[in-house]
Amino acid sequence: MTNKNSNSFSRVFVPFKHPDFVFLWLAGITSGITMSMKLLISTQWLYDETSSSVLLGALGLAQLFQMPVVLFGGVMADSSDRKKLMIYTQLVSFVLLVALGVFAQTGSLAPWHVFGMIVVTGITSMLGNSSRPAMIPRVIPKEYITEAISLSSASFQVSSIFSPLIFWKTFEYLGPTGSFYVASVFAFISVVSPLFIKVNGNAAPGPQKTSAIDSIKEGYKFILNHPILPGLYLLDIFVTIFSFYRNLFPVFSKELYSRGVDGTGLLNASNSLGTIIGASIVMFTSKIKSKGQIVLVATLFYSLFLVLFGMSTNLWLGMFVVLCLGLTDGISMVTRQAIVQLTTPDKMLGRASSAHSFSAMGANHIGHFEVGVMSAVIGAGSTMILGGGISLFVTLLFWFVYKSIRNYKYNEVLQT
Repeated sequence: MTNKNSNSFSRVFVPFKHPDFVFLWLAGITSGITMSMKLLISTQWLYDETSSSVLLGALGLAQLFQMPVVLFGGVMADSSDRKKLMIYTQLVSFVLLVALGVFAQTGSLAPWHVFGMIVVTGITSMLGNSSRPAMIPRVIPKEYITEAISLSSASFQVSSIFSPLIFWKTFEYLGPTGSFYVASVFAFISVVSPLFIKVNGNAAPGPQKTSAIDSIKEGYKFILNHPILPGLYLLDIFVTIFSFYRNLFPVFSKELYSRGVDGTGLLNASNSLGTIIGASIVMFTSKIKSKGQIVLVATLFYSLFLVLFGMSTNLWLGMFVVLCLGLTDGISMVTRQAIVQLTTPDKMLGRASSAHSFSAMGANHIGHFEVGVMSAVIGAGSTMILGGGISLFVTLLFWFVYKSIRNYKYNEVLQT
């Protein structure tokens, strides 16, 4: 029994034996730190300057401009060099973060600068984000894909624990200027890392060239006919719209716990730690066939913890509940990503990944706005309680009505 457990544990870290995966992993982590710090700095600065949760919510609404680009990002990932896409799109983030640092340093930083940066980097990131997951099957044997995805997610969340802490201290001691410059350093690393990946990044050969619109239609048809992906995407959309809380931690920190930037940093770090634990749990579920049920059960507990979050008034209790939210969300998120990777052929991976990003990010941005507005109307705590109740209802509805999720069992033989 001990030897079996030891083999299972060592299997988790096999992807790190592949150098190309290491550089892809590094690019993903630094890109994630860049994204996390960019949003943390922007939301904290906006809230400090305006004290408006509505304007904070509008920041999420502004990101909807990137949504049409998500689909074309998938097409580009399936038709062009995926490594170059990662490099060029992250280069835009690096340049704009340096620019915002200069604006802050000269005292000319304005809300429209922040909104513009969020919109532009959101668009370019969406063009490149589909490339990274689409590269995983090329840098790692398929039998280790679940471990690779779990490692990437867990590592990203480890970096997300440090991101709020870095943000907290840089913002506290260096202000927005130092924070933007520090974030730009991580953006630069994410630009350079893909250069060291040796495997070919060019698109998989197809029967013939097709237009972007036809490629999108082909991807849409594949997803629509997939036995589980449509249901998973819809479940994530409905739950997230009424429960998205991460980018509004400055509001919760102030309204629920009467804290400032320190509360924002601690809540973010706790949430990321929970997601690490959740992603780590998924590493040991690769042999479980009922992956749809894993998502449903995790989402059910996520809904219950949302209610508890809305009821908490003590920061330490809130940090524990937010940790549990990250844990359950991490299990659901990584399992969804694994299902996409395991059940999609290479030539369709870019479009399938972009569809996942389209549904997840679109719901995040709408939820960002909805939760921001509702927090201004009925209060942050009541918003979370209401969101948890709606999420619980939606999850139970999908359990009993959308039976393809509950009944789905991954069959490795049929999918290869």
